[in-house]
Amino acid sequence: MDISMTWLRDYVNVKANIKDFVEDITLSGSKVESYSIISGDIKKVVVGKVLSIEKHPNADKLVITKVDIGNGEPIQIVTGATNLYVGAIVPVALNGSTIANGVKIKKGKLRGEESNGMLCSIQELGFDRHDFPEAPENGIYIFKDTPELGTNVVDALDIYDEAVEFEITSNRPDCFSMLGLARETGATYRIPVKYPIVKVKEEIDEDINNMISVEIKNPNLCPRYVARVVKDVKIAPSPRWMRKRLRSVGIRPINNIVDITNFVMQEYGQPMHAFSIDTIADRKIIVRNAEEGEKFTTLDGIERTLSSSMLVISDPKKAVAIAGVMGGENSMITGDTDTVLFESANFDGPNTRITAKKLGLRTDASGKYEKGLDPNICDKAIDRAVQLVEMLGCGKVVRGRVDCYPNKVEPRKIPYNPKKINKLLGTDIPEEDMVRIFKLLEIGVDKKNRILTIPTFRPDLELNADLAEEVARIHGYDKIMPTLASGTPTVGKKTYEQQISDIVKNSMISTGLCEAMTYTFESPKVFDKLMIPSDSKLRDAIKISNPLGEDFSIMRTTTLNGMLTSISTNYNRRNDEAAIFEIGKVFMPKSLPLTELPDELKKLTICMYGDKYNFFYIKGICEHIFDVLGCSDEVDFSPKNDIPWMHPGRTASITLNGSEAGYVGELHPTVAENYSIDTRVYIAVIDMKLLNENACLVNSYRALPKYPSMTRDISMVIKKEIFVKDIEKVIRKNAGKLLESLVLFDVYQGAQIESDKKSVSYKLVFRAEDRTLVDDEVNKAMEKVIEALKDEFGAKLRK
Repeated sequence: MDISMTWLRDYVNVKANIKDFVEDITLSGSKVESYSIISGDIKKVVVGKVLSIEKHPNADKLVITKVDIGNGEPIQIVTGATNLYVGAIVPVALNGSTIANGVKIKKGKLRGEESNGMLCSIQELGFDRHDFPEAPENGIYIFKDTPELGTNVVDALDIYDEAVEFEITSNRPDCFSMLGLARETGATYRIPVKYPIVKVKEEIDEDINNMISVEIKNPNLCPRYVARVVKDVKIAPSPRWMRKRLRSVGIRPINNIVDITNFVMQEYGQPMHAFSIDTIADRKIIVRNAEEGEKFTTLDGIERTLSSSMLVISDPKKAVAIAGVMGGENSMITGDTDTVLFESANFDGPNTRITAKKLGLRTDASGKYEKGLDPNICDKAIDRAVQLVEMLGCGKVVRGRVDCYPNKVEPRKIPYNPKKINKLLGTDIPEEDMVRIFKLLEIGVDKKNRILTIPTFRPDLELNADLAEEVARIHGYDKIMPTLASGTPTVGKKTYEQQISDIVKNSMISTGLCEAMTYTFESPKVFDKLMIPSDSKLRDAIKISNPLGEDFSIMRTTTLNGMLTSISTNYNRRNDEAAIFEIGKVFMPKSLPLTELPDELKKLTICMYGDKYNFFYIKGICEHIFDVLGCSDEVDFSPKNDIPWMHPGRTASITLNGSEAGYVGELHPTVAENYSIDTRVYIAVIDMKLLNENACLVNSYRALPKYPSMTRDISMVIKKEIFVKDIEKVIRKNAGKLLESLVLFDVYQGAQIESDKKSVSYKLVFRAEDRTLVDDEVNKAMEKVIEALKDEFGAKLRK
């Protein structure tokens, strides 16, 4: 929200300079984003008088002028202007001066003749003919009055002003107006606000109800609609004071009628619109929803297609405006317009915003409506508009107004408690001071019953805390003494699940993997790339109702696509190796279409390729995770051949405490080809929920052993299809409690043994905690182990 300090001082007598004002108003709760000086670029440009005009001896289109700038020493200036005459009073940019856009003017020679400055057009001073209609379209600006020679042009043209840009929060729609910020300024400085005194003469003694009628078909989207009529309209430029105020807040002056609506919109924060009443069929305004697909041409000449959710202003035959956004070309005011219908209405904020966004047509009016305006200012704003019509002499106002207000909004009443306010703020502000602050903010006070009447322009005041904020900001935050926080402090910490995730991440990073983050929105095409069967539950994905595109149209049911896409990118950019992991969610619906929220399952996904990586490498990483989380004894790996996207002979299922926790293995070559990866890729997927449930973060310690250990090695020949894990189970079961550790140190297949068999070798370490073992004890345990291996697997010892 931009304001002009000159305009603000029309309502409140602010004596503070601009820097103090900016600081004070910010401290009282209205944050200033920036401020600037209008005409700040113009320096050393003065009023001068043309004394003589002579032809340039070396140029047909240039003339040499002598100009009096009020110091008794005329200066010579060469110019190409054709509208000059002797005695003309003109703006003169002196040597070393600055004009619009920071352009520097220096003396020099033009075709051999000295020029000590420049005569300026109104455009070169940063304005145009909308600001100064008397200025020539092409040529030097010539003053109509006779300001004193040598006067600064900024003063002579009355173009100096200070502009302040406020950052207004959306819960304060009242501050999107000059009067709203004047109210805040008055409360900040404890000075009264001078509101405009609005009196309308109503020179046309006709009943407006005979000229126009209004019907609101959707009062939820249009709570109020007020109309007034002006006859004998005369379209002309606005007076200088109005043009200056509009320009100071960034609005380009157009003509008196348009400028009046813009002026009132800035003054009251109430957008307005003006129609040519002759274009309104049957002289009836209907506020209705647009028809689906209805075509409408707005004032900018663009035909737009409307939807049934949009609100339009129409007559019985056609739409004439998009409510709260822009008027129509078919009802615009032209130079021949004699009778004008002024509209001051209140439209639903969210609906106006949605309409503007759908049409790509965000205007000043829609920007204000979307904040949620007070319907009770509609009549005040329209009366002010027609008052200005009378002041500017651009029309005669018809008696009365049409006011359609089905459900009037009344002020709310809120009790206040000074003790609670002081307790909340940590202050000791007297009740009298609080009452004074409430009155400065135009809040009604019933001191006897301690009831506040909240004006309808303050929708943000609902609770006692809101009242405390008003007291604090107007009293002055700088006057509130700082105090230590009371109460028992608490220490924040991560949840158990977050701690497990951190342990897993740190373990992954310590093994050389990099963390990845992939999109949870995917394309349905990934199911085919991963060779997921058509009847798989993984294809029952949740569709996004407003996707960015097909590639982001479903919520993922597997984390593999994002990881394989990252691996593919690395591989095709010729990275020799890559190893990444992600802890991410998949979204599994309980049923489709959705009737309740889906299950959000966290998965640890590991993906890698490169010469040093193989099945045992990635399996070792998985084992490391289980070991760090204290659940390695509960883990089991077994062959798995029914995962479509995994290599059927190089994949293992991971079981944790009897429940399937995931899988690990090599990616199917066809899937790798689908992702343009021409090398082996290894994948592991583990359910984080099972990790959380089975992790044991309690460490147990025992004393260092006092007694020596005894070691035995055993080598055996067994069938190739027997798994090492099954052998280890038999050894541990039969070795008894004396077995301290078991290590596989060799696996051999070759010419010295049969082709369908393999040789495996283990190192067994025995130890007792209370004594030194003797050979007989260990030999008995070994004999038991050997017999069990022979019985279970038909193992033959190698000697």
